[in-house]
Amino acid sequence: MTKAALAKIAEDPELPGDERGHAETAVTEDTAEALAYLVDPFDLVSEMPGVDLAQASWSSEEIDYDPDSPDWDIDEDDVDGDEESDGTAVAG
Repeated sequence: MTKAALAKIAEDPELPGDERGHAETAVTEDTAEALAYLVDPFDLVSEMPGVDLAQASWSSEEIDYDPDSPDWDIDEDDVDGDEESDGTAVAG
């Protein structure tokens, strides 16, 4: 990701030299900055009817990954809000 962001910076004809150096340092030191340089949030939603993006930001943090930990259940976020974790429907 960093290499792609650095290539995009190098190819940007509208980026002044002093800003180019700052951008190169930022994308090299922070993966979120590299992602932000490659993906424009406004482009992601610009053609969605009724959507006006007021603000966008990117952030990242390094964490320890333990694939055996129950905290890293891949399906954890796949549970619908109207279902219990065992798949049964919740009465409303």
